[in-house]
Amino acid sequence: MIHILGEQDSVFNRFVAEMRDVRVQGDLMRFRRNLERCGEIMAYEISKTLSYCPQAVQTPLGTADMRLHNDTLVLATILRAGLPLHQGFLNYFDHAENAFISAYRKYNKDGTFRIQFEHISGPSIEGKTLILIDPMLATGASMVLAYKAMLERGTPAHTHIASVIASREGVEYTRRNLATDSVTLWMGAVDDELTVKSYIVPGLGDAGDLAYGKKD
Repeated sequence: MIHILGEQDSVFNRFVAEMRDVRVQGDLMRFRRNLERCGEIMAYEISKTLSYCPQAVQTPLGTADMRLHNDTLVLATILRAGLPLHQGFLNYFDHAENAFISAYRKYNKDGTFRIQFEHISGPSIEGKTLILIDPMLATGASMVLAYKAMLERGTPAHTHIASVIASREGVEYTRRNLATDSVTLWMGAVDDELTVKSYIVPGLGDAGDLAYGKKD
């Protein structure tokens, strides 16, 4: 199942528009904050799909009957661009466990690349709800590899994949390779074009550079 948040009119689209806008992109702090805001909205939308049970909460004047989610969540983020988006999710799912995946594109001399994984730091995901976070879903290859790498830490009850900007090709690749009822995709926007160098068009550029500055 796939949800595209940008297809509905909401303030979410304002944050995405500012991240795409070359006139705004020079402000690294605003770019990071908008990624964080997108994470907060995505977290809220995903929260509607969790399992809930009644719980009595003692107030100074009595007892309030509340319905609270009882899922154990693990937020897993692909570094480095995913950190502000991760923080947005953590602002709302503040009791979640966390995992961090070190991965990058390792380019060959001919311009081709492969996804290089170096390290995963995180808890067991056995029977838990996994939220796998990366701002950009370009080819989908890194997301699929990250998901399969996380499975070495257990089998989650359900997995939510969250990206702000995706290519149509990347979405289809991810759906083909993770064809299971236990995976749900949450995208902010889906763009039609992917260049030969695997950049999304119109996209927004390199999310990591826009959040933290250019790297060598």
